[in-house]
Amino acid sequence: MDVGAEGFAQCLPRLRRRILRAAFVALDMEFTGLHSTSVQNNEPSLFDSPAERYVKARQSVQRFSLVQLGKCGSDTESDPTRLYLVHSYNFFLFPSTLGVKDVEFTLSASSIQFLSHYGFDYNKFLKDGIPYMNEVQEKILRQHLLAGTWKVCSNADRDVLNKAIDEVTTWITAAKEEDTMILQDLSGYHMIEVQLVLRQALENVWTEPLGDKKVMVKKVSPEHRQLLENSSYDRCQKKLILLSARGFTNLFQILVKVKKPLVGHNMLMDLMHLHDKFYRPLPESYEEFKRNIHNLFPVIIDTKTVTKSVQKKCLFPRVSSLVEAYAVLCSSNLNLKGPPCPVIALASGCSRYAEKKFPHEAGYDAFLCGSGKILLQNSFRVCVGIWHGAVEAEPSFSQYLAVLAEHVNKVNFIRGGVSSINFSGEDSPCRHPPPLVVHVRGWPGLTEAQIYQEFKAHCRFDVRRLSKNQFILLSNKYKQVRHVLRDYRHHPHLQVSVYRHWRHSPSVNCVLQ
Repeated sequence: MDVGAEGFAQCLPRLRRRILRAAFVALDMEFTGLHSTSVQNNEPSLFDSPAERYVKARQSVQRFSLVQLGKCGSDTESDPTRLYLVHSYNFFLFPSTLGVKDVEFTLSASSIQFLSHYGFDYNKFLKDGIPYMNEVQEKILRQHLLAGTWKVCSNADRDVLNKAIDEVTTWITAAKEEDTMILQDLSGYHMIEVQLVLRQALENVWTEPLGDKKVMVKKVSPEHRQLLENSSYDRCQKKLILLSARGFTNLFQILVKVKKPLVGHNMLMDLMHLHDKFYRPLPESYEEFKRNIHNLFPVIIDTKTVTKSVQKKCLFPRVSSLVEAYAVLCSSNLNLKGPPCPVIALASGCSRYAEKKFPHEAGYDAFLCGSGKILLQNSFRVCVGIWHGAVEAEPSFSQYLAVLAEHVNKVNFIRGGVSSINFSGEDSPCRHPPPLVVHVRGWPGLTEAQIYQEFKAHCRFDVRRLSKNQFILLSNKYKQVRHVLRDYRHHPHLQVSVYRHWRHSPSVNCVLQ
């Protein structure tokens, strides 16, 4: 289940086969941070349009890194059994250090502490993280490999390389042609980097990887060296180096090629990191980002969007997290009449997820996303079937997917001006309670932060200054808006009323005056 750099290349063909067989692929990711505090007013707000939120999130995605990606694929067995066989994986990721420019990223103290609380293994992330790069980084590396101007960015790697060079230069002075020596304890990139450095520095050596963290070094003549370099068996060919340097990006490209339905939960940040880390740096244009994602993944299903719809149409309790949603779907409390729920079975090697919960481990959350999607589409279909008085006995997977058609490509938008981002059309408008306007009297110098603190006890209002003595409040709770209007009716300094554009807008007032 846990895959690092050392075993990734060997695992890749099996991963490809399972993706090809999968009915869909669920993903989840963990990052070194979520919202950058280095940029002012970067927190999500109910005032945000999708384009404004994208600008904020883009700044955060560019600063933070992926640490772990979870993938869950489901093989559909014969329809009568309604069995879904689930394979779940944890991939530890670390930016490529083989290149020209060192990658920089930021750590958020709260995010690191959060992951540590849930048992995240930072040693695997740092020591065995699978490398990755986007198309721009790959192009630069390819150019420098062809020109022979590449370099190693990691100081730890330089120590390994220096040790290997010292061993070989000491040995080669007394060695004869065809003599060999073995370098030990090389892993991951070191296997490639050591060979490239030795071949670049010494024209009379040849190297071959032996496996088991070993590299053979042979003393050869320059003529023999040239013959070996032109051989198709050379493990250090430029295309093989690029294949190794791309690392996890190879799996991303498989996902893009096969176009399987992509499933996640609150997917916006996940999709932005996928674009930025494995495809291309995020564009400035929000609309260009939407087009790119839709071209990469034509079918996206956000289980958060589906859950919100099921809550409206079925007797489904309100839940705030992925773990809670999965627990409700697995319980018998829904009591939906219809065909039995699909059977979800964890494949061998993934059984620990059946025995214990691992919240905020990417592979486990991807498993919850995938399993939740299967159970949600069943619950949603039964609800709709009961609503219209027709429930088929044994629907196929494609029929299940058709049930979710209205939610396909709609990704949940947290606290903003729309309810969801539609990657294949216009974004869905959001129905918020009416905004409130606060007129301040006899309380000079009041700031947005002070207004927020004043109303914090009633509700989490987002605040924006309208004029010198006026502020707009936005909430997503109708009940709490009514309470504020009632409780501040006779306040000595704060007059609260429903915002009317024709009455309160500074631009309208300017025209009227």
